[in-house]
Amino acid sequence: MSCQIELLPGAISEIFASAAETGRLTLCDRYGLMAAAMDETLDEEERRAINRLLRAIVRGRVQLIS
Repeated sequence: MSCQIELLPGAISEIFASAAETGRLTLCDRYGLMAAAMDETLDEEERRAINRLLRAIVRGRVQLIS
């Protein structure tokens, strides 16, 4: 049995914009990014946005909150 995960259109750009504005990434945002990471149909721009978010977390520009 396989499980299909589908992202809402524009979800990654919404998460990116929210994190850029607030400097925080919520638990719901992280679940959205996890689902996105499993999506093999993401275009290159969406993959770059996810990579930019991860770099911002590593550098301390974006905080992870519960």
